[in-house]
Amino acid sequence: MKVGIIGVTGYGGIELLRWLKNHPYIEVAYLGSHSQAGLDIADVYPHLQGQLEYVSDTQLQEINADVIAEKVELVFLSLPSGISSSLVPNLLEKDLKVIDLAGDFRIRDASIHEQWYKKQAPDRRSQSQGVYGLTEFNRADVAKASFVSNPGCYPTSVALGLAPLLLHDLIEAKGIIIDAKSGTSGAGRGAAVGTLFSEVQESIHAYKIGAHQHTPEIEQFLADVTGKDVLTTFTPHLVPMTRGILSTMYGQLTDKAREMNLTSDSLQEFYQGFYEKEKFVRIHKSGDFPKTKFVYGTNFCNIGVYVEERTERVIVVSAIDNMVKGAAGQAIQNMNVMYGWDEATGIDNIPLIP
Repeated sequence: MKVGIIGVTGYGGIELLRWLKNHPYIEVAYLGSHSQAGLDIADVYPHLQGQLEYVSDTQLQEINADVIAEKVELVFLSLPSGISSSLVPNLLEKDLKVIDLAGDFRIRDASIHEQWYKKQAPDRRSQSQGVYGLTEFNRADVAKASFVSNPGCYPTSVALGLAPLLLHDLIEAKGIIIDAKSGTSGAGRGAAVGTLFSEVQESIHAYKIGAHQHTPEIEQFLADVTGKDVLTTFTPHLVPMTRGILSTMYGQLTDKAREMNLTSDSLQEFYQGFYEKEKFVRIHKSGDFPKTKFVYGTNFCNIGVYVEERTERVIVVSAIDNMVKGAAGQAIQNMNVMYGWDEATGIDNIPLIP
């Protein structure tokens, strides 16, 4: 099948291109770039030289829906927020299947989108066609979809960590605290003072405190799957590494959990059973917790859990590679589901150590 990538010169786009080399059913037939049309992709990224036999046209193209529709069946969009919203309606009108890695179509409520993203909400007709692509929970809807809005990196790590607890009424839906730490690739490839080596190296800082746009996405998804009004305090941090997200989440035990005498061991067994059929979610043994290195360069989400009996809190730690499970890998996982292929096709590998 022929696919295209719009925004291929960004980190998310180039990660998609790298992974698609491993996919036995895919030919990449279109590479789109707003800023570098006319160049060969290997001139922009020299590490690709001699590796692009699966790409039928390596020249970066202008973004034109008519041209794209002639070349491919499905297109991935890996663009900064605010750009996809103007492209997706035209692509859908051409009967293309679309997987969007940006945040434009994740939030259903237009006023909430505009409040958090500080940008005009996208076309509601296209919004209504989209499916939120957290594969482990929305697999059936993704399988029928023509348009998938890929989840954000932080929401992926948080939702996979918290959803089992909320679904089974083991923690309170309000008062959840999320402390998340990300590598610099999550900020994209564009030049910015905040991601310069001299600014990031030997330092860690919180950012967008109380204002990060992934907050309503997290709350919307958790409310959707649980039917509860979820309220979180989410604080992201930037740490001096390239890839990875480590999210530590805290929730207060419910009366039900107390009556069950929930312990760390029993909670670990519960998570193990909840995710036992999920290829890309791995639960650590009781008392053991993930590191970002354990998922580096993979589509895995590793989760460790703990019940702090003294404070009657559950602590959940999750780790993902923000460029893979938080972006390109999950997008390909969703494509596999859309076409009825084995979910792990093209994205099953071993983490990089060291």
